[in-house]
Amino acid sequence: MVLLNKPVIIGITGGTASGKSSMARKLYEEFKHNNSIIIVKEDDYYKDQSHLTYEERCLTNYDHPLAFDHDLLIEHLDKLSNGDKVEKPIYDFTVHNRSDKTEIIEPTDVIILEGLFVLENKDLRDRLNIKIYVDTPADVRFIRRLKRDMKERGRSMESVMEQYLTTVRVMHEEFIEPTKKYADIIILEGSHNVVAMDLLKTKIYSILNQKMI
Repeated sequence: MVLLNKPVIIGITGGTASGKSSMARKLYEEFKHNNSIIIVKEDDYYKDQSHLTYEERCLTNYDHPLAFDHDLLIEHLDKLSNGDKVEKPIYDFTVHNRSDKTEIIEPTDVIILEGLFVLENKDLRDRLNIKIYVDTPADVRFIRRLKRDMKERGRSMESVMEQYLTTVRVMHEEFIEPTKKYADIIILEGSHNVVAMDLLKTKIYSILNQKMI
C-alpha cells in the first residue's frame, strides 16, 4: 500500500465508557472504503503479566498509566508512520493478561489511537495530529461500564462497583480529566454528537485531500 506521506494520527480519549470506542468505529466506517484507516486500541498494550497468578493479576490497578507498555505502543506507531507493519498484542480481559494471539497491522493513511491515556503521555501526545477528548457525564459512564464489564468481560456487579469506587473514579480525576486541556476538540457524548462527528469527518477529509496534492 502506498501511503500519502505520513499518516494522520487521531487520538481519542476520555473517561471509562465515555464513548471512545464507538467514535473510533464510526470514523472507521467512514474511511474504510479504500483500506485507508486502522484503529489501534491502547487497551491491547497493557503490560504482559504472565509471571503473575490470576489472583495477583486481579489486584493490578488497570486504570493507572503504569499498567500500560507505552514504549511498545510508541514504537509501533513510529513503525506504522514509517510505512512498516507491526505485530500488535491482543489483550484478553477475561484473564487480565495478554492473549497468546497477536495481530498484524499494516500501515495506513489514517491511524485512530483510542484509550484512557493517549493525551496523558506526552510522547504519545506529541505524535498526534488531532487530539480529541470525549466528555460524558460520570453517571452515564458508570452505567455503561457496568453493563459492558458484566456482559463482555465476565465481571460480577460487585467487582465492577468495587473497582469503580476504589480505582477507576480516583484515577480518572487524577490522570484523565486533567488531559482535557490538551485536546484540540472536546466532544460531548461522543459519537451521539452528530454535528461534532460531521465536522470531524470533514476535517479528516480535508487533511487527506491536502496530502494528495
